[in-house]
Amino acid sequence: MSRFLKAALLTTALACPLAAEPLGLGRAATPEEIALWDIDVRPDGTGLPEGRGDVMTGDEIYTAKCASCHGVFGEGTGRWPVLAGGQGSLTDMRPVKTIGSYWPYLSTVYDYVNRAMPFGDAQSLSDDEVYAITAYLLYLNDEVDEDFVLSSENFAELRLPNEAAFKPDDRAEVELASFKQEPCMSDCKSSVEITMRAAVLDVTPEETAAKAAAVEAKAEEAKVAAEPAPEETPAPVEVAEAPAADPALIKAGEKAFRKCKSCHQIGAKAKNRVGPMLNGIVDGPAGAVDGFRYSKAMQAAAAEGLVWSHDELSAFLADPKGFMKGTKMSFRGVRKPEDIDALIAYLRDASE
Repeated sequence: MSRFLKAALLTTALACPLAAEPLGLGRAATPEEIALWDIDVRPDGTGLPEGRGDVMTGDEIYTAKCASCHGVFGEGTGRWPVLAGGQGSLTDMRPVKTIGSYWPYLSTVYDYVNRAMPFGDAQSLSDDEVYAITAYLLYLNDEVDEDFVLSSENFAELRLPNEAAFKPDDRAEVELASFKQEPCMSDCKSSVEITMRAAVLDVTPEETAAKAAAVEAKAEEAKVAAEPAPEETPAPVEVAEAPAADPALIKAGEKAFRKCKSCHQIGAKAKNRVGPMLNGIVDGPAGAVDGFRYSKAMQAAAAEGLVWSHDELSAFLADPKGFMKGTKMSFRGVRKPEDIDALIAYLRDASE
């Protein structure tokens, strides 16, 4: 019997299961074998293994096994997914969907890391390592402090910021019932009108020309506004008084500086790394470290006389990319004002 005939007979048998005879292949999976596949985790913590992991341990594991794809601060490299930041961007034209801005449940984070990461070596992490990485991802998204420990005991207590924006799946009651109705085939509407317009693709014909003209006019206005008046001289830069620092504030700043250590150094033996060394940065001119290749945006700011006063440095540390569009600094920013004050106090002290 040819293999094609065998295939045809098998297909026929499978298509008619009542007439098909048992093939006698394989065996039932044992409970132990099923357990190896049964690793999913539910939002209420069901399925979690016993274990625990802290932020700092997660930092070390993440740096070794995750940062090459997802970036030092979860900002993503190349086309790999961004894991941190994006808070408040979901209503933007191009939202940044991360763990801290979009994901609904922490169980999704744990389950995905446990099931599929690191890329190319999936399921090689121990339970404690997965807990530690999950804790560190919470830290990158400013959901926990650096001394936080995630465990099977406190896991279900954690809530991600966007959980409430997800709605229960009601398609079985709403959409399915709607589609079961007899469809209208003729004279379904008395008139047709435009109720919404495409905002991104410019496919609504009658507004295309007007919109293009408006964009051109705005670009021309921006160009004129950017040209400096020839007779004007830059106003002198006023350096704000730095707040008095006490030892406790400096110590808190040293702790906050751990977020910066992967790119920056400070102190007597400091050298340029991914970012410039930071000696003398407080009240010092921007872009002034010898031997470091600054971004064009930072070079332009330096040429305009930017000085890192307490106020300017605070604004930059809170939102680097918002403060200076085009900066190479990928860090998303320090969230808490008190951490910024402490960090500046430490930078000033460590430079002396």
